[in-house]
Amino acid sequence: MFYWVMKHIVIGPLVKLVFRPWVKGLDNIPREGAAILASNHLSFSDSIFMPLEVPRPVTFLAKSEYFTGKGLKGRLTAAFFRMTNQLPMDRSGGAASSLSLGAGAEVLGRGELLGIYPEGTRSPDGRLYRGKVGVARLALECRVPIIPVAMIGTEQVQPIGKKMPNIRRIGVIFGEPLDFTHLADRADEYEVQREVVDTVMERLMRLSGQDYVDKYAAAVKAEAAAAKDGDDGRSA
Repeated sequence: MFYWVMKHIVIGPLVKLVFRPWVKGLDNIPREGAAILASNHLSFSDSIFMPLEVPRPVTFLAKSEYFTGKGLKGRLTAAFFRMTNQLPMDRSGGAASSLSLGAGAEVLGRGELLGIYPEGTRSPDGRLYRGKVGVARLALECRVPIIPVAMIGTEQVQPIGKKMPNIRRIGVIFGEPLDFTHLADRADEYEVQREVVDTVMERLMRLSGQDYVDKYAAAVKAEAAAAKDGDDGRSA
């Protein structure tokens, strides 16, 4: 109920009035049945703009830090994310990440739409980075299509570190569904998972027009942070 009210009465009409999003390919979203919406990730606001354009509810896998904040602000943030159909995604790898993907599989098992960011984190510079194989595992194991989604211009609305958004028009492009069921029997093979996610990223690159970087965005962010710490240390 909260999700419906926020989408159709509170946030939805306001966002559409202020940001005037343009949309292409909405007919690629199935009217029923499970599917994965795999999107590039330019801004925190991607998780707001994209679901508002989809007629059906979308459950997102969001980074677990949004659900573990302390104090009143942390509890309110966690409550908001849960009430807006978002699930915590542990990005540390191993068993924790597998458990998070299991929650996503339950959403798909109910015949619903699941939103996920294959890059695993926001792009640090507007380019498209290497995808992680979690989205491939889900698609293969659950035998559901992947719909590539390109967010356009959202990094200009809310750049990393900026709390208040800029008023600019944004776009959302829904690509044609990608069917990998012919590979489902090989879902456990890393080479197959990599082939699937690379295909998804190639399609996202075409839809979004972004330059592609064959490195993980998280690694690039870590390298930049380490370099900054080194510069700060030399300056001290």
